Amino acid sequence: MRVGFGFDVHQMEEGRDFWLGGILLPHSKGAKGHSDADVMIHAICDALLGAANLGDIGKHFPDTSADFKNIDSKILLQRVCLLIDLKSFRIGNIDVTLCLEKPKIAPYIPQMQSTLAKVMQINEDDISIKATTNEKLGFIGREEGVCCYAVVLLLRK
Repeated sequence: MRVGFGFDVHQMEEGRDFWLGGILLPHSKGAKGHSDADVMIHAICDALLGAANLGDIGKHFPDTSADFKNIDSKILLQRVCLLIDLKSFRIGNIDVTLCLEKPKIAPYIPQMQSTLAKVMQINEDDISIKATTNEKLGFIGREEGVCCYAVVLLLRK
């Protein structure tokens, strides 16, 4: 078995779509990035790639490439899962912690789990999603950004 850790952070900006965990959340701000800026999926991708010793998301999907401009991060996650499969790994479980002040995501967690499970072809029960605030401290507390931590367990097939 192999363990991987991922982290991602994005600036928040008024008037942008806010993609999180593969779904569009209603919010006045959205994450800014080269792709759709889904901080949760990016952290999961990095954790998966790290556990399989395949580098990081920037190595596989550089933000300097027009191929990935505004791409749906679910496509990136699907491609990462193919790379994991090629190395003869399968996902054991994923544990995610999201840090943001607003919006509250608890009502959306089941939909995120369902969406992510379909993309990764795993059980919803193998995906834990939690959220916390930053207690109004720093750039997250000022609602200028969002970050996410992810830990994954990979098992040999």
